[in-house]
Amino acid sequence: MGRLIVLIKPLLHIMAVAILLGVAGYLCAISLTILGAKALSLATGGFLTGAVDYLSKNAGVSAEVSKIMTAMVLVAVFRGVFHYIEQYCNHFIAFKLLAVIRHKIFEALRKLCPAKLEGRDKGNLISIITTDIELLEVFYAHTISPIAIAAIVSLIMTVFIGSYSVVAGVFALIAYVVIGAIIPVVNGRRGSALGMKFRNSVGELSSFVLGELRGIDETIQYGAGEKKKKAIYKKSVKLAKIQEELAEAEGRQRSFTNGAIQLFSYGMLFLTLILYSNGVISFEAVVISTIAMMSSFGPVVALSSLSNNLNQTLASGERVLALLEEEPEVAEVKKGKNGVSLKEFSGVRAKNVDFSYGDKTILEDFTLEIKKGRILGIHGASGSGKSTFLKLLMRFWETDGGEILISGKDIKKIVTEDLRKLEGYVTQETHLFTGTIAENIALGKPDATLSEIREAARAASIDEFISGLPNGYDTLVGELGDTLSSGEKQRLGIARAFLYNAPFILLDEPTSNLDSLNEGIILKALKERSNGRTILLVSHRDSTMNIVDEMVEMG
Repeated sequence: MGRLIVLIKPLLHIMAVAILLGVAGYLCAISLTILGAKALSLATGGFLTGAVDYLSKNAGVSAEVSKIMTAMVLVAVFRGVFHYIEQYCNHFIAFKLLAVIRHKIFEALRKLCPAKLEGRDKGNLISIITTDIELLEVFYAHTISPIAIAAIVSLIMTVFIGSYSVVAGVFALIAYVVIGAIIPVVNGRRGSALGMKFRNSVGELSSFVLGELRGIDETIQYGAGEKKKKAIYKKSVKLAKIQEELAEAEGRQRSFTNGAIQLFSYGMLFLTLILYSNGVISFEAVVISTIAMMSSFGPVVALSSLSNNLNQTLASGERVLALLEEEPEVAEVKKGKNGVSLKEFSGVRAKNVDFSYGDKTILEDFTLEIKKGRILGIHGASGSGKSTFLKLLMRFWETDGGEILISGKDIKKIVTEDLRKLEGYVTQETHLFTGTIAENIALGKPDATLSEIREAARAASIDEFISGLPNGYDTLVGELGDTLSSGEKQRLGIARAFLYNAPFILLDEPTSNLDSLNEGIILKALKERSNGRTILLVSHRDSTMNIVDEMVEMG
């Protein structure tokens, strides 16, 4: 909770206003019942006299009652105004912070990519980004200020009741602490593990559904629908059982809270009656203290009820913070005294490079030189480390041993932003974002003109295909690019790299999804349009190596 509260620092002034108005609002609500008791006391000539005609015989008392009634109306109006502004401030803080947290989450994901996110449960990540962050609205809008409001109002009411009797004031303080602190803390401790279990189960279900939606064609093709339905039903039942346990915990908490309220309310009545019988306080003090006590439980009851939602909210907060605080596998190099700025590309040298995925060795004592302006091919079977070497050149992963020098500079010291500008990378599977074809090609150069985009598409031998579409370059691609074939997506990826115009292009199996005719066209374009750029071409196909100036075999 403390780690979440720290994020409020820039909005503390608004939070202070919310707390102040919240306290004022509750005091107005409590004052209504106390003023009502006062008016009743005056109207009947005091609780001891019992004179029915007291009011008609005392014009001064009648005027006093009228003033109290007027005050009650004003207090009621102020209660509504204060409550509205308090809620507005709290929700402003909540939604502002949710936007900040989303920004921080995406920034963290970018830093963790790709090493820390390879093989990560994507459904769980989606659950954190969506539902977990949304649940934090409860914390920021309905938790922090209520805690402060409950504490302040309880202290004020303790002093107020204590002004009639110190013993009654102490009793009231005990009641507020039990209902507003002890019961929520005990309930929260019992339900915290259950809340985390529920949030993790929601993430697992999201991941499962996401995976099934992606593979729905295969499910239909192989008649696995019934099996999948049973699997999702089983997971849904598991989630429902956890929800039932949470509901039972909520019911127990409410029962304890309501029981405690009744116990302390009657306890205050009996205590003040004893004090009255012993001549310590007046009968009016008995009524005012008891009514004040019964009408002032609102803030602590609101606080006690928070523990029901906090089980899930704090579990969500823990998941969000865990992602924000996770250290990346490869730390970015920033501009400054430790980062080496690099603007020109003059070649690459890998010296005695070692790399492993866990216990599995991929590269061992690997040495390679890539000369500027040349096309170098790396040929070899799948699993030989070809793609891994490209990821090391992109510094997606860190080498275990040896070194990689870009333009004579250690890759680990080059400013990451500069490194990305020098390298264009085309992966085996091109990812297309929701948007137009032109927007996807211009991913690395958003300000590119249509003519520049078309030139890059021509170089990738896909301009004719795009131009033949009903909306041309304004054609929308479906989610995950399902509206295009693998070969078309691959050529869009190559066009994207051509437009980016980096001096060093890394191509990972760029023609693996193309037929021999289209492969020949693409390779011819790569050869003709290299324009002095350095190209590292990785492939297991012998035909792809026809355009290289030099080839290295990896086995």
